[in-house]
Amino acid sequence: MKGLITDIQRFSLHDGPGIRTTVFFKGCNLNCAWCHNPETINPKPELLYYESQCLGCLHCIPVCPAGAQRAVDGQHRFERDRCIACGRCAAVCYPGAAVLAGREVSAQAVLEEILQDRAYYQRSGGGVTLSGGEVLVQKDFAREILALCREQGVPTAIETNLCATWEDLQTVLPLTDLLLLDVKHWDAAEHRRWTGADNRLIHENLRHLAQVQVPLIIRTPVIPGVNDSEPVIARIAECLAGLPNLLYYELLRFNPLGENKYRALGRENPFQGAAWLPEATMECLARAAEGYGIRVKRD
Repeated sequence: MKGLITDIQRFSLHDGPGIRTTVFFKGCNLNCAWCHNPETINPKPELLYYESQCLGCLHCIPVCPAGAQRAVDGQHRFERDRCIACGRCAAVCYPGAAVLAGREVSAQAVLEEILQDRAYYQRSGGGVTLSGGEVLVQKDFAREILALCREQGVPTAIETNLCATWEDLQTVLPLTDLLLLDVKHWDAAEHRRWTGADNRLIHENLRHLAQVQVPLIIRTPVIPGVNDSEPVIARIAECLAGLPNLLYYELLRFNPLGENKYRALGRENPFQGAAWLPEATMECLARAAEGYGIRVKRD
């Protein structure tokens, strides 16, 4: 079986315990306004164009079948509205100005790359993490990768927003050793406002997960003006406190480093110019969550 991914990141240290390989799936069922991996949202391939990286070599022009890569008065111009995301320009763009997000790969090919670091997983307690995007958008592809990893003795984890049916989640749960869950906001209206989707399924799935044996790490990306207040974080922590399989709750500080990706995709960034949250703010939010008797981490 084949699926669409944007990247396979080796030696990852932030997507579960130990040294891990993280596989980023393409396509997401949420549209979070602050997403720091915006190239993973669209379920189809896309071209990122980093203008500052372009050397003006013009090697992309003869290989572009759509006329999106052009020369005007001897200077390179990229016309996004003509681009069909075929990736031919990216294949010859050695400076990395043109980057294709989204390549079709087989589950076996993904496994072969994962296995290159098996020794590191064994020594560090790591493994593989399927991330995104949203893994459950390509649940059958995910299941095949997980099954292949299980056969090879590689520990598995999935990062998911839980915005899927319980039936979909059950297709991967038996092959998953650890679940990393993102909970953005507990309030339904605010969740819909900032992600474009209702959070009813998320709440239902959390209730179901309280009955299974899979360990959970639940994380909240703390976003300025969205959920960076003690009442919001406290409400999430209160609802998580009854989960018997919760390892810990992690607060992830807003990361503004994805700004270049929005420009490269030709998209507006709603959080353009937003700054890192102060350490004092993160400390207060962590204390608010700890008040409900759960273990809290923050990056």
